[in-house]
Amino acid sequence: MFTKILIANRGEIAVRIIRACKEMGVASVAVYSEADRETLHTALADESICIGPASAAESYLNAKRIVSAALATGAAAIHPGYGFLSENQDFAELCEKNGIAFIGPSAETMKALSDKARSKEMMKAAGLPVIPGTGALAGLEEALKEADKIGYPVMLKARSGGGGRGIRVIHDREELQKVYATAEAESRSAFGDGSLYLEKYIYPARHIEVQILADETGHVLCLGERDCSVQRRHQKLIEESPSPAVSDAQREKLVALVREAVPKIGYVGAGTLEFLLDSKGEFWFMEMNLRLQVEHAVTEMLTGVDLVKWQIRAAAGIELKQRQEEIPLTGSCIECRINARSPGKITALHIPGGPFVRFDTYLVQGVEITPFYDPMIGKLIVYAGTREEAVRKMKAALCELVIEGVDTNLEEQLTLVNEPEFAKGTYDLRFMESR
Repeated sequence: MFTKILIANRGEIAVRIIRACKEMGVASVAVYSEADRETLHTALADESICIGPASAAESYLNAKRIVSAALATGAAAIHPGYGFLSENQDFAELCEKNGIAFIGPSAETMKALSDKARSKEMMKAAGLPVIPGTGALAGLEEALKEADKIGYPVMLKARSGGGGRGIRVIHDREELQKVYATAEAESRSAFGDGSLYLEKYIYPARHIEVQILADETGHVLCLGERDCSVQRRHQKLIEESPSPAVSDAQREKLVALVREAVPKIGYVGAGTLEFLLDSKGEFWFMEMNLRLQVEHAVTEMLTGVDLVKWQIRAAAGIELKQRQEEIPLTGSCIECRINARSPGKITALHIPGGPFVRFDTYLVQGVEITPFYDPMIGKLIVYAGTREEAVRKMKAALCELVIEGVDTNLEEQLTLVNEPEFAKGTYDLRFMESR
């Protein structure tokens, strides 16, 4: 087991990982930008080190500075959290070259799976139903030709995209001709890779993802599915597990497919396979996320499995102890993402409590919310024996949560969970279109 881990991230996920390290008896090192000097993760860690100015490019995205900080502090491993460098194969390779364990898949695995089009081919070969689409496109002419074959509407996607970014829905040839060059330029700017690919637009549908843990022996655990269909512009707002749209029979079939496919690609660690569930009840594989998901706490609350601790154990070569049949999938868990809509200082904070209520955050009274990073400032998660109870508990928790000093989306989240369509569990990816 590692004796010291550096957390290459900030905010609530850095706090979450530091707490896991403390419970495991592992020393932690926080890195921070000048803008984050007084934030919670720097206070909780055993050591902290500044890696640059506020700009993410000069701090949290600066792989060399982060690795240098790990070497300077004697950290044996680096946990990347999510976002920033968490799915960057060059960063994983740099860690490996410097004798530092990367808590995530190997650089080789990342290289194979980070190419979204290539990963679909691998999953298809492994036995998963895959959305019809293309590999990386050579240019507009190939895109037009392939779109005609697939049939409109199609989705134009950045090959190296993630987090719901780099996606366009294209309805006809004229629209594809109009946006292709812009999409290519935006992909290059955002991800350092201008490559694009096409896939069939399945609509209406629900966004279903399956959380897995895998060790070096090929043992794979499926920790149920999450429904992430409440989205605005491909950004998730509410997640829940299990999905109210997935029957026990569908779940059993999906788990079996995933557990058979993952060992074939040699994956080790925590990962998420994302699917679309169409109106006929069929699942279609979209992509695999090679990291901890923002919404991992939903799965933790439902199953009682600490994903962060098992990420660390898997990276240290420790075998998974639980068997698939030992994973409890009873009850219902819901998560609302709490986002800041303005910068400012937190002047008042009250966090809701009670049985099975969890608020993952880095907020403390007096902390400054800056405009430099992702606007998510916390995740409110509740668990109950039934979905109806969980919805009521979430409403109560949202009403009790107080964050003053910055504008937030608290009122919007309360409105959404009060919507009849959400209460009944009949929503899909169209839910936010008129809201």
